[in-house]
Amino acid sequence: MSEGEYRVAVRALCDFTAREGDLDHRFTPAPSAREGIAGHALVAGRRGEGYEAELPLSGRFAGLVVGGRADGYDPAANRLEEVKTHRGDLSRMAANQRALHWAQVRVYGALLCAERGLEGVTLALVYLEITTGRETLLTERASAAELTAFFEAQCRRFLAWAGQEGEHRLRRDAALRELAFPHAAFRPGQRELAEGVYKAAATGRCLLTQAPTGIGKTLGTLFPMLAAMPRRGLDRLAFLTMKTPGRRLALDTLAVLGAGVTPAAGEAPSERRPPPLRVLELVARDKACEHPDKACHGEACPLAAGFYDRLPAARQAAVARGWLDRESLREVALAHRVCPYYLGQELARWCDVAVGDVNHWFDHHAMLHGLARANDWRLGLLVDEAHNLVERARGMYSAELDQGRLNRLRRSAPPALAGPLGRLARQWQQLVRDSGPAEEGDGQRPDYCLLDGVPKGMSGALQRAVAAITDYLGEHPEGGSAELQELLFEALAFCQLAEQFGEHSLCDLTRRGRGRAVLGLRNLVPADFLAPRFAAAHCAVLFSATLSPGHYHRDLLGLPADSVWQAVASPFAAEQLEVRVRGDISTRLRDRERSTAPIVAELAGQYHRRPGHYLAFFSSFAYLEMVLARFRERHPDVPVWAQTRGMQEAERDAFLGRFRPAGRGIGFAVLGGAFAEGIDLPGDRLIGAFIATLGLPPADPFNEVLKARLETRFGQGDDYAYRIPGLIKVVQAAGRVIRGPEDRGTVVLMDDRFARREVRTRLPEWWRLG
Repeated sequence: MSEGEYRVAVRALCDFTAREGDLDHRFTPAPSAREGIAGHALVAGRRGEGYEAELPLSGRFAGLVVGGRADGYDPAANRLEEVKTHRGDLSRMAANQRALHWAQVRVYGALLCAERGLEGVTLALVYLEITTGRETLLTERASAAELTAFFEAQCRRFLAWAGQEGEHRLRRDAALRELAFPHAAFRPGQRELAEGVYKAAATGRCLLTQAPTGIGKTLGTLFPMLAAMPRRGLDRLAFLTMKTPGRRLALDTLAVLGAGVTPAAGEAPSERRPPPLRVLELVARDKACEHPDKACHGEACPLAAGFYDRLPAARQAAVARGWLDRESLREVALAHRVCPYYLGQELARWCDVAVGDVNHWFDHHAMLHGLARANDWRLGLLVDEAHNLVERARGMYSAELDQGRLNRLRRSAPPALAGPLGRLARQWQQLVRDSGPAEEGDGQRPDYCLLDGVPKGMSGALQRAVAAITDYLGEHPEGGSAELQELLFEALAFCQLAEQFGEHSLCDLTRRGRGRAVLGLRNLVPADFLAPRFAAAHCAVLFSATLSPGHYHRDLLGLPADSVWQAVASPFAAEQLEVRVRGDISTRLRDRERSTAPIVAELAGQYHRRPGHYLAFFSSFAYLEMVLARFRERHPDVPVWAQTRGMQEAERDAFLGRFRPAGRGIGFAVLGGAFAEGIDLPGDRLIGAFIATLGLPPADPFNEVLKARLETRFGQGDDYAYRIPGLIKVVQAAGRVIRGPEDRGTVVLMDDRFARREVRTRLPEWWRLG
């Protein structure tokens, strides 16, 4: 592409120019990406010899380069096809959605006629219902002149925006070439981290970097990646987090790096020019929705009515502002009377940096991944607290069906759904009967049963129920209960994963009482799903204070073979942290009653030797409550407070609020919970931690199956299923104590297994165990 040209995909061009009217999201569950690919292949397979599938086409108009892949062309019939998969009744499709599809095929038609010198072509929209495989064909004949006029009209509508975007890219890249580190010097270890990140961006590789808490990992990763954007031709940067606090920290850092623009000559410091870097915070739909009691269509929600008609002005105002955190985006959206959530979805196409949850790149329907693929972006990926990605990804690619939900729903379901829901209920009953022998002696079936695979009869009944519910909700958009929609979500997710079932997952049945079984598809090895996501990024940096050993994350996350491992040395000295091991205490389940007294004595002794704030971590709420009751009985003078099951955000804030400077007391918490990582209590707000567990997952049937499966695949069953995940939690919890170079503190590890060599070698090298 020559200098001065702007490249745009056909889909992006039409999304920009051909959408109008209401936002309409009446419940019409879309096929998965895998189902869409399979549907396109099915249509192509039905066509005759010589049919050209996935036909690359491109053309130019006034400095605009438009390209993409048409779904199929039949030279014999001179017919160009745009294939769209759908589920349920096609008549539910909104008129403006159909208009968008016609715009896409017309643009492809113009490109085809120009490339092959055709005088005209038959255009076809092929709608494939994925459940039945039935095609609906809509056609029109168009001349090359008509299509060229249409194509040029779309391009003219886009050209002003393209020119603006081109200028923004030049201004952005110029600013990033001059980007300076915002502090006088790097913290110890921060420069090494930054150099590793820049090399990953320069070589287009994946980097696993373990860097200790307190060196400024957010700045140490964002700064070099932003500096690499103009030099390595990166189009976008995604900073992905596991929790909201990480998102806030990234935004604060970006405010310093990208949006803190130096005033121009003669400009008052309080005045701000448009920032060279567009930053977008991606917020979950339920958090961004202004009218949660209304459906997402123009007849119900005022912010959906005329959404696409008001979108151009809102989009222009948003990119002019540039800084689009949750509050700023909401302000722009409401000023233009459009939905904040869907405005954010639109702006994901035009921002430079997106800050959001990891699901936006890694899950089944990840928006950023879809945009990157559709627009051929060179995207840099930063993943914060990456030690959590294994478990998060397992959750993304797992699904459950709840028999109890189905039974409740059948009592109130509309008559039109009685048949398909009844057949599904009978499949449930048959599955429970056939799922295994009763345990000897008690006359009861086991609570947990591992199945050989996805029950075939259940899959068929689910597919039929999905089709029936989808049709019903299409005809009665206001008549579906929340429970009916939840059942549909469950069934769709389960069906999609069932199509991809393999050695990376298992299928199990858990009985929770009569009529209350749960059928699960549970991912064990997310690598098979995540490997294509890493391959789609130009470069990826996964960082955390606990990413050791590197092979554990490489294997389970499916990282490329040429991925680089980096361990940044800790800037902290052993003298800052007293680490003691109580090898005389066992926290195993069978020993917990007798462990209570020595644990209470240890907590009280350390507290009285050095009064201040401490955190005490336990393996479960039951264990926590047992020790807490004994401690209160023996030491009523020591202030204590405890994490409880299902704490709300205000309660969590109150728990942390007790850790005031110069205060005293012990907070009791669960290892791996909300207070074991991601919290910052510097100085004397926290001077020590007690960890009364090795953090090992329970040796239950599920984890034993996981261990066996990981042993077969990687030869590391016990380590990968138990020891490594447990010790990651331990090190994360201990990492709450030393947060800066002036901090001093104590960590007491209470379990005899901490004295074992295979455990000690996986603890931080700078710790001096006593």
